Amino acid sequence: MKPNNPEAIAIPCGLIGKIKAFPLKREVEHCGQVFAVSPFEFYAQCPRCGARIKVRACSGVTEIEEVFDAVFQWMSHPGASELVRRRQRVMQEDKDEEE
Repeated sequence: MKPNNPEAIAIPCGLIGKIKAFPLKREVEHCGQVFAVSPFEFYAQCPRCGARIKVRACSGVTEIEEVFDAVFQWMSHPGASELVRRRQRVMQEDKDEEE
């Protein structure tokens, strides 16, 4: 059976590894205080002074966070979350078999 992939695109070398290793938090420093925020937030509030600071770039360059945003947007489609859970179960089963 031929896969249904009419719009195959080249994935940049290293992208999959970067996604797998993507951190769960971003350390930010403001007012001499270091604190953690979600890597997906655009803004954070400094716990020391209360200032709202920008913690994510908005440049002309596509960043890895935008890849996640696209996936998150896809996940908002009805039924997508069940497909994700199903795939995660299979991945976990495969991992368990490897160990």
